[in-house]
Amino acid sequence: MKERLKQYILIAGAAALLWFVLDNHFIIEGHRVHLLKKSTLNLHDTFVSLDNKRPEFIMRNKRLRDDGVGDLLVELKIITEDEKSQLENKFNYAE
Repeated sequence: MKERLKQYILIAGAAALLWFVLDNHFIIEGHRVHLLKKSTLNLHDTFVSLDNKRPEFIMRNKRLRDDGVGDLLVELKIITEDEKSQLENKFNYAE
């Protein structure tokens, strides 16, 4: 009985971890990791590095843009609020 209970707990823990990974973008900036909530459960753009990437390249990604990466870039002081608006308008208009 104890072994069966341990298996159930292990399976529940693995399922919770998988759900967490599917539900968040892990935005990596240097040695820091920022979580950004995904709008849908999927593995697209789960791990994204900001290192050596221009803000324009990051904002080009529709999934990240829709999930609020622009607000994160402003919070990290990589871009200003005006630059965020310009990039969002540029890429939303292009679609």
